[in-house]
Amino acid sequence: MNILIIGGAGYIGSHVAREFLDAGHKVTVFDNLSSGLEQNLFPEADFDNNSMLDYNALLASCRKNIDAVVHLAALKAVGESMQYPEKYSVNNITGTINILNAMSETGIKNLVFSSSAAVYGQPKYIPVDENHPLNPESFYGFTKVEIERLLDWYDRLKGIRFASLRYFNAAGYDVRGRISGLEKRPTNLIPIIMETAVGIRRELSIYGNDYETRDGTCIRDYIHVSDLAIAHVSALNYIKNNDESLTVNLGTETGTTNLEVLEAARRITGRPIPSIFAPRRPGDPAFHTASSQLALKKLNWKAENSSLDTLIHSSWEVYKKTGIRA
Repeated sequence: MNILIIGGAGYIGSHVAREFLDAGHKVTVFDNLSSGLEQNLFPEADFDNNSMLDYNALLASCRKNIDAVVHLAALKAVGESMQYPEKYSVNNITGTINILNAMSETGIKNLVFSSSAAVYGQPKYIPVDENHPLNPESFYGFTKVEIERLLDWYDRLKGIRFASLRYFNAAGYDVRGRISGLEKRPTNLIPIIMETAVGIRRELSIYGNDYETRDGTCIRDYIHVSDLAIAHVSALNYIKNNDESLTVNLGTETGTTNLEVLEAARRITGRPIPSIFAPRRPGDPAFHTASSQLALKKLNWKAENSSLDTLIHSSWEVYKKTGIRA
C-alpha cells in the first residue's frame, strides 16, 4: 500500500515510517519539521515538506495514489497547552479536520491516529481500559478527545475507518540503531534522564516522593516506541481487512516508578545522573498503567520490546553519541 505518514519525521513518526517500510509498503512522509528532523527521514521514502494547516498542500499529497493515512502530527506539551489553548486548537483540531476533509475529497478510507492516555485524566481504576471515562485534565488531552469524536462522525458520515491508538508513555529507540534524531524539547522522563546523563541538563527533577507507591514516586507504563510502531501496521491491517474502526490502548500493563527508571539508567549508562526531589505537579496521578487486552484480542498485539533495560539501553545508544560529555 501507499501510506501517507503525517508527522513521519518526528520521534514516534520516524519509527512508524521505518516499520511500514520494513513491512514492504511505499511511504510518503508529510512533515513541516517543526519538531521532526531531516535525519529521521529514510532515502526510500518520499518527503513532502509541508504543514497540515496548508490544505492545498495536504490535498496534493493525498492525490498521490495514497491508500491510507497515518496521523502523528500534534503539539503535545501538556503545560504549554494550558497556556496557549488557541495554538493547540488550531494545530491539533483544525489540522485534523484538514486531514479528514482531504481524505474525504480524495476518497482515502483508512486512517491510523496517534491518540493518548491523556484522554482519561485521573484514573478512577487501574489498569485503565478503553471503557474508562474520558476526563482529560489538560487542553492537550481535550484536543485528543475532540479529534476522536470527529473521527467517529467521519466514520459514520463519510465511511472513513479509523484506528485510534491511545499511547501510554513512549520511550526507547530503534533497537537496530537506524534512528538517531534526538527529540526537540522532550518532556518525558527517560529522554530527560538521558539529557542529564550526557550533560545537556545539570540535574533531573523528580516531582514528588510522597506518593503511596513502593518508593514514593509516581508509577507509569512505559512502552517501547518500536512496539508502538508495530501496532500502527497491525491497526491499519485490521481496519482495512475488517472494514470497521477501532480504539485501543497501547501499554505494557505493568508499571515502573520514577526512581526505578533513574536507577536503571545509572546502572546502564555508568553516569551519576544528578537528581533532586521537587514538589508534586498538579494533576499527576500516583499510578497510571494500561490494560492492553483489547489490543491483544483485536490486533494480536502485545509489547515485546518494552523491558526497562531495553528502553534505557536503546535510548543510551543514541544519546551517548551526542558528545556533550566524555
